[in-house]
This record gives sequence, structure tokens and C-alpha cells, in this order.
Amino acid sequence: MVELYTDGSSRGNPGKGGYGAILKYGPHEKEISAAFRKTTNNRMELLAVIVGLESLTKPGCEVTVFSDSKYVVDAVEKKWILGWEKINFKEKKNPDLWKRFLQIYRQHKVRFKWIRGHNDHPYNERCDVLATVAADSGPWQVDEGFEREN
Repeated sequence: MVELYTDGSSRGNPGKGGYGAILKYGPHEKEISAAFRKTTNNRMELLAVIVGLESLTKPGCEVTVFSDSKYVVDAVEKKWILGWEKINFKEKKNPDLWKRFLQIYRQHKVRFKWIRGHNDHPYNERCDVLATVAADSGPWQVDEGFEREN
């Protein structure tokens, strides 16, 4: 069982942003983060999950994603995303990332658990640090999906 902890952050909404993710498998841990010059908090929350799942090297992994983002957790667990997919994400935010998410999500056995942010959960706190340090210090990439739409 793989545990994936994620968080996203933006300085302004939109503004500079970053994500942090930690993959945990037994005693092994891998930290991932990146920064973007103009994005939103929700995009960073979702991108953290996507990049974490894309970092898995074998298909069919059992993964529990721990996120403090109700936007991401509810979209998947309440199956809103399936309805959005049926209408090709028409008038929905972040269709580029949701489509990318579905591609990698379907390669694994993924479940989500919402955790309260800033509640002294050590992995959530560490992901927050990874995301905010990235957002504050760069190097900043271009969030092409966001900048193309806005």
C-alpha cells in the first residue's frame, strides 16, 4: 500500500503557487515539489495528486491519497468528476488537469482520505512546507493550462 500526502499553495489566487507531495511505501519516502509563476490554489492541490500518482513506477498500485483539499477529495469520492467527464468538463474549472488526473487515476486503485489542514499532521505539515517554499522561491514554471485559459 502506497500512501500519498499532498498539498498545494498559491500566493494570491491567482498568483505564484507551488505543490508538495510525499510518497510513502513502507520505510521509503520520496518528496516532490514544484513552483509556478501564475496559478491557483485548487490547481496546485490537484497537480500535487497528479504528479504523485505519475511518480509511481508500476500500474495497479493500491494508493491512499491524503489531502486537505475538499475540492479534490469530494470531486473524486462523491463521483462529481464522472459527471463532469460526461459533459467533457464544459464550464468546469481546470479541465486540463482533471483529464490528466483521470488518465493516471485509472491506472491504479486509488482511494482518498480528507485530512484537516494545519492540524499538526506531520506529513500534511511537511507537504505544506514543500508547497509554500516552492511558491516563494521558485524556480517558477509556466502553468500553461491556467495561462491559456486566463
